[in-house]
Amino acid sequence: MSKITILVFLIFLAALGFFAMANKDVVTVKIPFGNTYEVLKIALILISTIVGALVILVISFIKDTKRVIDNLQYQKRQKKEARLQDFYSKALKAILGHKEEEAKEALRDILKEEPEHFDALLRLGDISLHHDDFATALEYYRKARDVHPADLQVLLSLAIVMEKLCKDDEALRCLEEILDKDSENLTALYKKRSILEKKEKWDDLVSLQKTIIKLEQNERARYREEQKLQGYRYEYGRSSLENGEPEKAEKAFRTVTKTDNTFIPAHLGLAEVMLMKGETEEAINFLEKGFQQMNSPILLERLEDLLVSVGEPGRLIRFYKNALSQNKHDNGLKFLLGKLYSRLEMVDDAIETLNSIDLGALTTPEMYGLKGDLYMKRNQVTRAADEFRKALSMKHVIRVPYCCSHCGKKAEDWAGRCPHCHEWSTYVLDIYGKCRA
Repeated sequence: MSKITILVFLIFLAALGFFAMANKDVVTVKIPFGNTYEVLKIALILISTIVGALVILVISFIKDTKRVIDNLQYQKRQKKEARLQDFYSKALKAILGHKEEEAKEALRDILKEEPEHFDALLRLGDISLHHDDFATALEYYRKARDVHPADLQVLLSLAIVMEKLCKDDEALRCLEEILDKDSENLTALYKKRSILEKKEKWDDLVSLQKTIIKLEQNERARYREEQKLQGYRYEYGRSSLENGEPEKAEKAFRTVTKTDNTFIPAHLGLAEVMLMKGETEEAINFLEKGFQQMNSPILLERLEDLLVSVGEPGRLIRFYKNALSQNKHDNGLKFLLGKLYSRLEMVDDAIETLNSIDLGALTTPEMYGLKGDLYMKRNQVTRAADEFRKALSMKHVIRVPYCCSHCGKKAEDWAGRCPHCHEWSTYVLDIYGKCRA
């Protein structure tokens, strides 16, 4: 007890004694449901004071005891958190050092003490996902989500593992939860786009891609995303065409060509729409105009198939000759004309055209194979064998391959989108033999 407290207490006793000298009256006190007593007024005050002091003493004791307990619990909690932090730091160092077994051991030690440790659950899920153990990863991610249901990171992780398990609809639901909370989350938008591509939801992709373009800040990245938008519009048009909806297809293809007039697949799509509507002459004129503008052999090849199918190969020959009159040294056009002559069994014209190609300017296996086939039709076996040797025993000697100008992969069939690098409008007809992987 401090000196001040003792002084205050003595002053209080002195005041109480002085008060007792002047007040010797008796007070009647009735206990509820009990007896009645007569006590001095000063005694009643003293008793009341003592009782109040005892109450305060008890309250103080309870507070002090609680404070001691809280301090003990706090110290225990601090020690536990420090221990968990040591385990987690050890796990992170092991992950950075690619010592994943060591990391898993440290993270499991954390869960032994704290089964709902969010970061430990998340890291264990990531490690399992990295090793393609999708079921275990899903279990950890779900436990982490139970701890923090609204956490965007765990929702994204769940979407990723759901996609790996081919549960695309569940993955989309997780991504929608993210976008409900953060509509401008580009990571979730990109992941959603990837799943919609697999599901071929082209209409939804067009809308989604517009949102991505608005949010993308990097100029180069925005340009790349705008090119993807053209691809999705084309795919929507192609899908509509396959589903017998030429009006929707035409609108989509024209939107693409209006934005990018060099997008060859959209030009081919528009030609197909015209043919579906019975506008054969319009389709022929459209392809002719497209070739004149873009000098695309793919458009020319489609035009060839179309004119041959309608019985007008002479018109195509005239078209070739007019094109060659403007560019006499285009060996690619000469090769295509020679191939057309061969297709029409105009063997002499084919050989003459192919022989007019500059030596060394066009040395594709397809050209040698085509010449060998023509010499065989003229029973010139020796010359044919020589050409076939140059063609390196190709199985389809007059089939010119397509190749992707972006990744260099070759293919026998044309596609609007390269199946290897997934870029649109990159297939070219390799008539010059310059396309290399």
